[in-house]
Amino acid sequence: MKWKFAISWLLILLLAGCGSSGKKKTGGGYYLDDGPPKSTLDLAKVKDAVPHMEPLSATGNKPYVVFGKRYVPLKSSQGFRQKGTASWYGKKFHGKRTSSGEAYDMYKMTAAHTVLPLPSYVRVTNLRNGRSVVVRVNDRGPFKHDRVMDLSYAAAMKLDVVKSGTAAVEIVAVGENSFNRTDQAIETRQAASDPLLFIQLGAFSNQDAAYSLQRHLRGAGYRTAKVSRFIQSQIELYRVRIGPLLQPGNADFILADLQRTGYPNAHYIVETTEKEDIKK
Repeated sequence: MKWKFAISWLLILLLAGCGSSGKKKTGGGYYLDDGPPKSTLDLAKVKDAVPHMEPLSATGNKPYVVFGKRYVPLKSSQGFRQKGTASWYGKKFHGKRTSSGEAYDMYKMTAAHTVLPLPSYVRVTNLRNGRSVVVRVNDRGPFKHDRVMDLSYAAAMKLDVVKSGTAAVEIVAVGENSFNRTDQAIETRQAASDPLLFIQLGAFSNQDAAYSLQRHLRGAGYRTAKVSRFIQSQIELYRVRIGPLLQPGNADFILADLQRTGYPNAHYIVETTEKEDIKK
């Protein structure tokens, strides 16, 4: 009876593994044939990725289909912001080719994402413990519907995600080509005839209210928030706007971020000339 029970229990375990496609181990988020290396990692020696200007990789930036779902990579990471669940991948993929053509190095600060440009740089924050790192996105994945990013082993260690396997994170694009609240990239016009795109936050008859909003926006990192004066129905008004923004596709991320963070009435304004800022 004992050996029959042992065989039955073994079969249950095998079936459970097949049913989950060899997914998670108990207490961890990596695949059964994946996981951390045997050697320990000195976190003091692991430095964040340093954003810098890079050309897009020759591979991994065209539309593609995985498991019947079509993904269209972004042309720019500017303004990208996302919240969701991150997982990580380790020794099973170490040394293998990534979607960008580079070899995966689990000891480097890298990550995989379904649509961010390859390469691009993002700050990832573990929403549970507040830990934050900058990683270089150089691979595609994860392709589970409830995951937004696969972290390298090193990045997962610094964020304290290795043991738990997954974590709720926020992803924010950073770097010279990316918009973020501390360094907003407002681009210059290419020609005098180009239309100007702004995001308007409000129009006030009270000048002090307009400047109060401007100070709040600049304190939040929107350094190009401006107050301009105009006349409507013989009434002097003061509008608060961010811009000009050259690329409408990237501006969508900025607008969505503003609407999520307390400005539901934020909207686009297109003009052929920029109105004078009444307070330089």
